[in-house]
Amino acid sequence: MIKEFLQRNFEVFITTIPQLYLSGNIAYAKCYESFLTNENIFYKDILYDKEIDSFDLIMFRPDPPVDMNNNNATYIFDFVKTRVVNSPKAIRNFNEKLHSLYFNEYMSPNIVTSSLNDIESFLKQHGQIVLKPLNRCFGSGVMYLYDGDPNTHTIINTVTENETALAMVQKYIPEVKDGDIRVLTLGDKILPYSIKKLPNKDDFKFNNHSDSFIADSKLSKSDLEYFTPIAKKLNSMGIELAGLDVINNKVIEINVTSPCYFIKEMNNCFNISVEKMISDYLLTPALLTL
Repeated sequence: MIKEFLQRNFEVFITTIPQLYLSGNIAYAKCYESFLTNENIFYKDILYDKEIDSFDLIMFRPDPPVDMNNNNATYIFDFVKTRVVNSPKAIRNFNEKLHSLYFNEYMSPNIVTSSLNDIESFLKQHGQIVLKPLNRCFGSGVMYLYDGDPNTHTIINTVTENETALAMVQKYIPEVKDGDIRVLTLGDKILPYSIKKLPNKDDFKFNNHSDSFIADSKLSKSDLEYFTPIAKKLNSMGIELAGLDVINNKVIEINVTSPCYFIKEMNNCFNISVEKMISDYLLTPALLTL
């Protein structure tokens, strides 16, 4: 995305959460200016103090976990009038596991709890389940459990930190062995291109960011129609870019904090330029056609 905007002759600056600050009620960032040399991105070794409202567009994309440092950064943006994508306030109010339940009709049976007894009852009801900590990313801490597993209590207590931390608990979807699909939202629309993320032989889920665990997965017209209401609802909340993780048409979570769009992988699979689509949208959202 940085490269694309530079090629369009925009000035692009980069910063990180610790470089944000307020002076009075004015938000600033200590930042570096990026530039291209021989198609590679670099940044000048000069630290600038920039008022955040002096920029035309901010892309807020810190990786999870969503901790207090992340939340404090969103508070800084409460004093910013410039368009920020995704809305920091929306991100602050949206847990990627728990708030997927806004779209519960698209999901498999689930509960959110820290109770060992409730999780055991859910396990007996469904036979196989997946447990997820609420504030991690890239599959970290996600556990599979089957009814009768001798490690049942240990696994539940590990994920819930001995019944002190809430967890998302979902009915296991067997088709996960064939991978999950990253369905991408862009404003009110769904991108027609997607990526299938494949598990490796040592895990039931995708956890290896390597081309050998990525496959193309173009969406059908009915798929686009099916998921579009999710895009519209998210966009209305200030979440313009999101990644839905989908197995067998069931949404397992919604990535909004720093949704990986697998731009290089999709470009290679489909001979397209996803960064151009995103840039076109960010510059003129009303004119986007897919």
